[in-house]
Amino acid sequence: MRLAIGLLLMGLVFNQATSAREVAGVELAETVRLSPDSSPLVLNGAGIRKKFFVKVYVAGLYLPSQQTSTEAIVNLPGPKRVRMHFLYKEVEREKLVNGWQEGFEKNLDSDSFKQVSPRLAQFNQLFRSMHRDEVIDLDFHPEEGTRVLFNGELQGTIAGADFYAALLKVWLGDSPADTKLKKALLAGQ
Repeated sequence: MRLAIGLLLMGLVFNQATSAREVAGVELAETVRLSPDSSPLVLNGAGIRKKFFVKVYVAGLYLPSQQTSTEAIVNLPGPKRVRMHFLYKEVEREKLVNGWQEGFEKNLDSDSFKQVSPRLAQFNQLFRSMHRDEVIDLDFHPEEGTRVLFNGELQGTIAGADFYAALLKVWLGDSPADTKLKKALLAGQ
């Protein structure tokens, strides 16, 4: 009887350990679905976005299959998600918008930036200040584009696969916002 209870408890602990990954006290599910009828996406990697010594947010990258290179991720067909779970007490809207602008400018050539620039302006209009424990999901739906959700509530949708590819380069491009976070998102494990 004790053996059966012990095995049951071990099974429960094992199931909990494999169903979520903890980063800086934030649990990220190993798989997510963008809608109830969609295929599951797997957690490719997760890490902390730091600015100087401040922990700003935990990011998780979800893909149809695990990948370890920026090129493979950007070119991977199908839905994708970047989840940002905020750790800092308040990240002002202006800082978020400036971060998006800088990330796009640094990681796109001038022609690509011109192509997405009007949609980047539309994207930036969706943002507000974010607070500790709030979550932004940036979901790519191939048939619609990039959905922006705050705490599960849809804020708007930006058209085009090229826009989401450019957005991914903010974290995964040649000039990422945070090189340690890029490495963590590319872990593919």
